[in-house]
Amino acid sequence: MTLSDPQEIDRLRAELERHEREAAVRESQLARYAADLRETFKQERVAADALEASYRATVRALANAVEARDAYTGKHAERVAAYGMEIATAAGMKVGGSPQMEFGFLLHDVGKVAVPDAILFKTSKLTDEEYALICRHPVTGWEILRDIDFLGDAKLVVRHHHERWDGDGYPDRLAGEAIPLAARVFAVADTLDALTTDRPYRPAASFSDARAEIGRASGTQFDPSVVEAFGRVDNAHFEAIRDQVE
Repeated sequence: MTLSDPQEIDRLRAELERHEREAAVRESQLARYAADLRETFKQERVAADALEASYRATVRALANAVEARDAYTGKHAERVAAYGMEIATAAGMKVGGSPQMEFGFLLHDVGKVAVPDAILFKTSKLTDEEYALICRHPVTGWEILRDIDFLGDAKLVVRHHHERWDGDGYPDRLAGEAIPLAARVFAVADTLDALTTDRPYRPAASFSDARAEIGRASGTQFDPSVVEAFGRVDNAHFEAIRDQVE
């Protein structure tokens, strides 16, 4: 047969129409699959967002419960978390996509729930035993949070937030880059808030004075690279964060 044969032409036309119908069916199926995938992704995203919101609410509630013991440190954890996230960003850390670093900042002092008020708020000199108990709070906090999977690396901030760059901190006397970077960032943010907040025994320092004090401890108490990153965030920005949190 040749293509001039009417029957062959009809057969080919029918075959082409069949392929077109099959292609249309496959295209329709793919469109349905794509729509189903989009809907599934949307539902999973909503569920993930709801779960993360629940985690955040739980972490903030726990942090607020810890801070409720001390009227003088109200919202300390929130300010430190906000300062720390800014410093981390300036240091080139990826702070988006995972809230674990922020969770660590917020929960850093959770171990203090095991410290008696008589010791925690003592105004006179601590005995050696009392000081040892205070120094235990990072490990206690880490132990409290140890089995909470969603906190991940946040637990490392809780354990190591009192380590020093020169190795003279506690509880593990880590030094230099052996200290998790987030904990090194926290140390600067924590000191910034401590210095710029009123205490019963002294008024708050200015951000400029606090910056100078932190600079003097670069290379001993603090990681010099983190202090350098801290220096790239201006005082006005930190002041705006403080005003917003309060």
